[in-house]
Amino acid sequence: MTGLLDHAIVTGGSSGIGRALVHRLADRGARVSVVALDDADLAAATTEHAGRDGAVSTHAADVGDVHQVSAAVAAAVERHGPCDLLITSAGIARPGHFLELDGEQFERQMRVNYFGTLHAVRAVAPTMVERRDGSIVAISSAAGLLGVFGYSAYGPTKYAVRGLCDVLRTELKPHGVYVGCVFPTDVETPQFAGEQPYLPAETRAISGTVKPISAEKVADAILRGIAKRRANIFTDATTTVLDRLVRIAPGLTQLWLDHRVATVTGRG
Repeated sequence: MTGLLDHAIVTGGSSGIGRALVHRLADRGARVSVVALDDADLAAATTEHAGRDGAVSTHAADVGDVHQVSAAVAAAVERHGPCDLLITSAGIARPGHFLELDGEQFERQMRVNYFGTLHAVRAVAPTMVERRDGSIVAISSAAGLLGVFGYSAYGPTKYAVRGLCDVLRTELKPHGVYVGCVFPTDVETPQFAGEQPYLPAETRAISGTVKPISAEKVADAILRGIAKRRANIFTDATTTVLDRLVRIAPGLTQLWLDHRVATVTGRG
């Protein structure tokens, strides 16, 4: 695929899905720039990729800060050349009942999940358009397909990512730029593990029907979707079916969600 084995920038590439993608891309011979928070995960990423002869570089940035993202992307481009593939994997989730979540959670998750995606895209899109070549892939979520109990702060951010991709796909296609959006289900990552103590019982009744999959499996599905230039990339059969149900029978999907919640609340 054009651009896949040249320079890839992966936000959130020090952990979870992003980390798995960095490994897969580097193994395929790509030059990869990891953009992530300046923390222990980024330090570990720097160490683990040290033996790749400089093919993988790490750049500290809070993706919610447009200036930090711009500086990190500029440094990555100076190191490896123009960005051929951007994957925005940085994200956070803090579930909880809507009436009990602190207001800061809504702002923080939108800042990281949506604006973190937007800032990175805006940093690379102009040169992709100028070169008439490039790929932009944003990671949304199954929670960007339908409203999931307990994710009132997280879900809307992933709907926003989905909406951004829908618009960008139309605007950038005439300029030779491919845009894809990924909808993973539950994935075995540190972020997923960190959510567990905060999950409402109703959310567990819904998500408990879905078995988490590995970050590596998700990374492989994403790269296959990019190679096929899929507009929407689903990482497992469950999410593929869910997408079809939401589009074809939204009422039935809502009835199922309400039923799962009622098993906990007793209010059918």
